[in-house]
Amino acid sequence: MSADRGGRRAARRRPRLLPYLLIAPTALALVLVLGYPLVDMVVLAFQDLTREQLFNGSAPPWAGLEQFRRVLGDGFFWTVVARTVLFTAVCVALTVLCGLFTARLMHRASPWVRAVLAGMLVTVWAMPVMVAASIFRWLFDADYGVVNWLLSRLPGVDLARHNWFTDPWQGFAVIVAVVVWGSLPFAAITLRAALAQVPPELEEAAALDGARPFQVLRHVVLPTVRPVLVMVTTLSAIWDFGVFNQVWLMRGGQPEREYYLLGVYSFIESFAVNRYSAGAAIALVTVVLLLAGSVVHLRRTLRTGEVE
Repeated sequence: MSADRGGRRAARRRPRLLPYLLIAPTALALVLVLGYPLVDMVVLAFQDLTREQLFNGSAPPWAGLEQFRRVLGDGFFWTVVARTVLFTAVCVALTVLCGLFTARLMHRASPWVRAVLAGMLVTVWAMPVMVAASIFRWLFDADYGVVNWLLSRLPGVDLARHNWFTDPWQGFAVIVAVVVWGSLPFAAITLRAALAQVPPELEEAAALDGARPFQVLRHVVLPTVRPVLVMVTTLSAIWDFGVFNQVWLMRGGQPEREYYLLGVYSFIESFAVNRYSAGAAIALVTVVLLLAGSVVHLRRTLRTGEVE
């Protein structure tokens, strides 16, 4: 009897340990690839590394919280934070809305149209950021841009030699377009898979009861795909909060201060101004802000799920 009980206990333990065993290789790879750089960045943020220590290999002096006092006491840093939050909110909202619209279009389209759209989305998804940025720079070029040429064809519109990046609001609109362009395929394909799980009988019943298409979307479709929608929103926010390549490439590797986001600001402080520890402190504060936002968002999501 005791042997049977021991066997049953071991059998119960295996299913509980199986998920951890399956995720262990991925967790180990993340620790090896990201663990050392993250620890090194945290240590660097509490030091005062200059080019002298960098070149001669000597240990930099400890600065304690001095780097954080300088960063958090700088008004320009908080301007960059507010700009990054606004930029992230706009990008995430457009990505989710455009992704949901494209997913609904694919869900209702004929199979061959769906296949064409899926192929186009995969092509966009596979396009490197550098290529996408080069295309958008050409589209909005002041001298040879197709967008300026097309808009100038409208009555009363003259955008010949118009530089979109002279005004930061217009420039960021172009950068937002690049970010949303690259993020749209993931959102659309993921939400399309979620829409396929919505029972068509529910939509038909709601339509027969007199519900309009927007009401069907709001009260039938969205509650069903809400977990996937939350996942897409959260991942998009994480990716867009740390945008660097799009800004850097669209400004030709020399972004003006009006185009600084937190990722760009940290890079400039580290490698252009050679304030390595200040750049590490900005990066660490960015990570903390992102984690805090993610925790708040996930807690609200879990509470909503418990209420429902």
